[in-house]
Amino acid sequence: MPTPRRRRSVLPLTLSATALLVPLATACSGGASGDAADGGQRLRVVMAFPPAQAMSPYGDDAVTLSRLAVIEGLTTLDRDGAAKPALAASWKRDSAKEWTFTLRKATFQDGTKVDAAAVVRSLNAAEKASPKPRVLSDTGLTASAPGAGTVRIVTDEADPLLPQRLANPSLTILSAAAYADGKVNPAGHATGPFTLAAVKGAVSATLERNDAYWGGKAKAPGVDVTFVADGTARANALRTEAVDVAEYVPISQASLLGDGLVHEFPSARTNGLSLNTEHGVFADPAMRAAAREAIDSKALVKAVYEGRADTAQGLLGPGIPWAADARTAPVDRAKAADKAQVAKTKEIVLATYTNRPELPEVATVVQQQLSKRGFTVKQVVRDYAQLEADALAGKYDAFIQARNTLLDTADPVSYLASDFTCDGSFNISQLCDKRVDTDVNKAAGTAGTDARHTAAAAAEADVLGTDALVPLLHERFVQGYDDSRVRGVSLDPMERTLITADTHVG
Repeated sequence: MPTPRRRRSVLPLTLSATALLVPLATACSGGASGDAADGGQRLRVVMAFPPAQAMSPYGDDAVTLSRLAVIEGLTTLDRDGAAKPALAASWKRDSAKEWTFTLRKATFQDGTKVDAAAVVRSLNAAEKASPKPRVLSDTGLTASAPGAGTVRIVTDEADPLLPQRLANPSLTILSAAAYADGKVNPAGHATGPFTLAAVKGAVSATLERNDAYWGGKAKAPGVDVTFVADGTARANALRTEAVDVAEYVPISQASLLGDGLVHEFPSARTNGLSLNTEHGVFADPAMRAAAREAIDSKALVKAVYEGRADTAQGLLGPGIPWAADARTAPVDRAKAADKAQVAKTKEIVLATYTNRPELPEVATVVQQQLSKRGFTVKQVVRDYAQLEADALAGKYDAFIQARNTLLDTADPVSYLASDFTCDGSFNISQLCDKRVDTDVNKAAGTAGTDARHTAAAAAEADVLGTDALVPLLHERFVQGYDDSRVRGVSLDPMERTLITADTHVG
């Protein structure tokens, strides 16, 4: 799939901006959205993706819970994607496959204590879940409790990324009561600064402050959430002050809202042109090089994104802070075919999907740029679900996608392995290159943050050298809130946080 946050099917919502003007207390059971009795003002938040799995932590709903500061894991991530303490105060690697985590003193939202038994229960339940969370799809783990305050985790294979992996929202730690009826229910059983108090289907949710939060009481007494798939409706709700925070403002609405309400920042998502290296015109490296030379990233950013994107810098964009310094130039690139040679080739099929509204426009501009170079281009634009199987089977010459390059472990090596190695599960370009495989495997086994970054950058250069994917641009996220009255909103390139204990009105 192009990105974890877009995988699930979104239930069609007919809520309009007018509907959002109704006080959110009518949709949520958490009380009025004005001044609360215990001080402070409740936050009103409109989110783009309604719950799809009854708030199960094992799917994309876990990201929603994380963005609303309801759930936590043993670790969290800093801006560079490195692990830092959360429910685990510290950890050490005992051997290639064995780790010991020391827990901090914390309490679940239902009043029970966070201890090793609870952590073991949660991690082993995730390991046994069906379907298994994506973050565990390439590894297995077993947790045990050598003491009340320590947890031992053994992985099936050597996993230098385990601390980062444990920060994934699907590996949240919940109390025993969350598992009482055979299903996993995080409501009231997590550890975050806000407690999930009520969910009204795909329409709304109510959060209340967790006064026993180990990190200190949240500044807002609660959060009233509505789920609205229509981006224009979300933007209108922000414009009319029906909400305090609007998630994912569409590019088309950003300029209309103005800088005081729009906050854009680099993301880890790269829009790229995957070229079929196995069959057709682009099996010839010279033709791939010609396609690369045809692409004008600046024109794409200006024409489609109104300047609210970053020009292509590589596979890894500015949403990954360390990437620019670690990047090395590709070597041994093929010489590009000239226009006369390109003109002799057969028609190529360029595909993309409608689920992200900018991509069909990107495809039109890319078609024009390729045509100027001499290619004859036919477009195929459909819903993603109708394209994925054919794209993975190599039935298109070129495919435009928006890809999260940090995936589930906040580490680009997983992305490089899945998209560009011979056995990669998402290898749309059909690339199979010995040097790429060797350097990706080397990066996967490298421990130590700086060394791993260097190894990942070397693998990135290998991929760029093949021209299997031509980077088009790097997306920016656009979140909406009035910065004159709303404080503490998290602008997170990895999309895991939005509302925090510090988010408040005033």
